[in-house]
Amino acid sequence: MTARRTRQATGIAALALAAGAGSLWLAGDRLLGLAAGPAVAQQAPSPGRQPLYYRAPWGGPDFSPTPKKDAQGRDYVPVYEEGEQAPPAPSPAAAPAAPTPGRQALYYQDPSGKPEYSAAPRKAADGRDFVPVYEDTGAPPQPAVAPAPASAGGRGRILYYRNPMGLPDTSPVPKKDSMGMDYIPVHEDEANQPTGTVTVSPERVQMLGVRTEAATERAMTRSIRAVGTIAVDERRLAVVAPRFEGWIQKLLVNETGQAVRRGQPLFEVYSPELAAAEQEYVIARQAEGAMAHADPAMRGGTSSIASAALTRLRNFDLPADEVARLRRTGTVGRTLTLTSPMDGTVLEKTALQGMRFAPGETLYRIADLSTVWLLADVFEQDLGLVGPGQDAAINLTAYPDRRFTGKVTFVYPTLNAATRTAKVRIEIPNPEQLLKPDMYATVEIAAPLGSTPVVAVPDSAVLDSGTRQVVLVERATGRYEPRTVSIGRRANGQVEIRQGIRAGEKVVVGANFLIDAESNLRAALQAFAAPPAPTQEGQQP
Repeated sequence: MTARRTRQATGIAALALAAGAGSLWLAGDRLLGLAAGPAVAQQAPSPGRQPLYYRAPWGGPDFSPTPKKDAQGRDYVPVYEEGEQAPPAPSPAAAPAAPTPGRQALYYQDPSGKPEYSAAPRKAADGRDFVPVYEDTGAPPQPAVAPAPASAGGRGRILYYRNPMGLPDTSPVPKKDSMGMDYIPVHEDEANQPTGTVTVSPERVQMLGVRTEAATERAMTRSIRAVGTIAVDERRLAVVAPRFEGWIQKLLVNETGQAVRRGQPLFEVYSPELAAAEQEYVIARQAEGAMAHADPAMRGGTSSIASAALTRLRNFDLPADEVARLRRTGTVGRTLTLTSPMDGTVLEKTALQGMRFAPGETLYRIADLSTVWLLADVFEQDLGLVGPGQDAAINLTAYPDRRFTGKVTFVYPTLNAATRTAKVRIEIPNPEQLLKPDMYATVEIAAPLGSTPVVAVPDSAVLDSGTRQVVLVERATGRYEPRTVSIGRRANGQVEIRQGIRAGEKVVVGANFLIDAESNLRAALQAFAAPPAPTQEGQQP
């Protein structure tokens, strides 16, 4: 026992020296440079035996005097004195072994133990054959591995198995990686998909919140937003301004905002000038009747005087019914009643009872508010898209829960140099009289971007890197293909697709960033390693 401890101490001292110099490597089962005799490497500790030291399982220059694990969780290999025989230990599933007739090798490993592998027999750089690795070296001979059957899910037969961590590492048969995870089968339908195609299970689709929407043909419209104010329709505005001088004797409509009807009396006036003109007309009519049997020259003179008097009354804008009364009665009234020229609302009233007014002075301003205008200020950059006949949606702060509609009727020909905006007139029906002049409003004008429908998708479906635009097309349930597209105009949350997809194809509009990341990884791995073939070299198990 003392000699054994001496040899162990000597081995540990040599191990420390080798680690410090960094020059000792493990060759086969012997440690070069140690003073002790040759040693035998054993895969697992045996009861009643004391190992000299422990070496790295991957064959590197890394040793330990006590048991430990490497970065991948594998146990370090104990090394015993050569004279001691260890009991046989079970072989791992992928232990190198000599070629055996009638058995199918999983792969071939470099004879020097380097991490270099091949799917077919080959030679190393020094001329030695690669060592075949079988599923189980202690198992009886097995027939060659038959092609994998088609899966029950209708996804085609299994072509090969890929590394679960996404490494460019494949296997023709089921196996596990160094951490014990199963390799993932790759079926025929997956291998024949375009580069980057991703398959997601229904459970994961639901967990990620993947949403799809079909590409459609539609007429693209862009919303032009602007602000403006409600104004009176200038074609439905009238004023009451007498053409003669007079005094207001009686005020019949004496409130601003009062609704009036066409022909409704507004006020009574007294005008000496108008009364004189009426008296002249009455006298001329009487003279014309008296000269009915006179010679033609006399009748013509009196008729001309009567016509001139009537013309003067009409120039004063005397109502027709008042002229008819003069002809019928032949008497001049002291006052004259003036009426409303239209249906509407009194917007302005300057008339006061007893006041004197001059010819042309505005006494009433009346407007019909059943239809109003919205004068919107549209920015110069959007003027080219706005034209008569386009629909407009209007919102007012006074009625936040209501939405009014109108149509563009006119684009004003001038531009405000200070604000770089132009006035656009929008006509709005106002049957409930809710819209009042000078109200503030915001408007959205639906401006068409073309005369023909185009293929469009929601803008959330497009993954734009700045130089490349991609959409994820759903080829089947849970299977998505990244496809490069050419995009056009954007409007109202939609993007025009000029090339890449057709109308009716479903694209991913939700959680597409997560699927795109998986697709990019899959495409990168396919660029590193193509699907394996029986004669392909350079594979790692």
